[in-house]
Amino acid sequence: MKVLVIGSGGREHALVRKIGKSSRVEEVFVIRGNEAMAREATIVDIAEHDHDAIVQFATEQAIDLVVVGPEQPLIDGLSDRLTAAGIKTFGPNSSAAQMEGSKDFAKALMAKYNIPTAQYETIENKADAIQYVKQHGTPIVIKYDGLAAGKGVVVAMDEATAMDAINDFYTEEHAKVVFEEYLEGEEFSLMVMVNDDFCIPFDTIAQDHKRAYDGDKGPNTGGMGAYCPVSHISDDMIERTNQEIVYPVVQAMHKEGLNYFGILYVGAIVTIEGPKVIEFNARFGDPEAQVLLRRLETDFIELIEAVENKQPLDLMWRNKTICGVVLASNGYPGSYDKGHVVKGYDYQTDYIVSALKQEDGEWVTNGGRVMIALGEGDSLQEAQANSYQLVEHIQCDGMFYRKDIGNKGLV
Repeated sequence: MKVLVIGSGGREHALVRKIGKSSRVEEVFVIRGNEAMAREATIVDIAEHDHDAIVQFATEQAIDLVVVGPEQPLIDGLSDRLTAAGIKTFGPNSSAAQMEGSKDFAKALMAKYNIPTAQYETIENKADAIQYVKQHGTPIVIKYDGLAAGKGVVVAMDEATAMDAINDFYTEEHAKVVFEEYLEGEEFSLMVMVNDDFCIPFDTIAQDHKRAYDGDKGPNTGGMGAYCPVSHISDDMIERTNQEIVYPVVQAMHKEGLNYFGILYVGAIVTIEGPKVIEFNARFGDPEAQVLLRRLETDFIELIEAVENKQPLDLMWRNKTICGVVLASNGYPGSYDKGHVVKGYDYQTDYIVSALKQEDGEWVTNGGRVMIALGEGDSLQEAQANSYQLVEHIQCDGMFYRKDIGNKGLV
């Protein structure tokens, strides 16, 4: 079969690589991809937002399956367009993608169906927001309602940080912003394959590292590294998360008529009251996809087809721990320069690329998060050591990385 992957980042590079290993797949295309994917897929020079051209390409090439990687095309209705053209698409429709596209939508659904999450208030007026923070105090979590490339969440531990977030999110007097109770506990990421009222949750979870700097300091990012499995969060807690969050939210989406078909990312936290939802995403996490798909042994196309046919499937995992360390451009998640020369990368499979391009025969940086180094081992210690060995192999004066990815699992 022919498969088309939509997206150009590390998550999509991981999907291209995993899908290409399927015995069912004869050819993989990617729109628009990045140059590091050139040996694993046919790169198609169409913009992700050009839905007309994507539908035309998929139709002309007789694509059997489209897998949509990033959130923006989902919110913008690419799956709706492809499905209407008779092209099978793994990625939720625009209504279902509101689970990520609107924090307020997701919180309201959780409130309606009693799914455990932080208490919240949605405030659309800047003056009311300032008053709310002064009344409720800090710490407090402030979330811009719409998409913000992983940077629309501020965990404000003091009032000054909260006021800065309010000023950033309310660029005018009116905007939709969610204010949440601050929850303490261990966070983890659970991926769930969903087809309307049926789902297959991954039985391996990953742990992301959202803050930019060591010790969970600095601003929130799209993710600075991840590892799996997370052995210090028990199987019982994962099962409890499935029973109290995953299965109820899948049924809730079904009852709301969302007809969800794709990955539902559950960002959860273990509190003293049990697991609660931090956030939902309508696609694979990044960098969680890179470590999870590296460890997953099950054929990903067979998994999609099992979900499509609502048939249970036991997932198979390699008996290895995977640790991934992101190398990001200096200044990320704020402003950063592109074009820094990167030495040491030559399509090795231990690296997955988000933002590299070639100029004059050399690789140069082309985005915020540039690449991830994937170490594996029989233990987290070994996987972590191997990942940092791979990091040290890359030479670039324009990138930084955290030095403590995986440490939470070593305590």
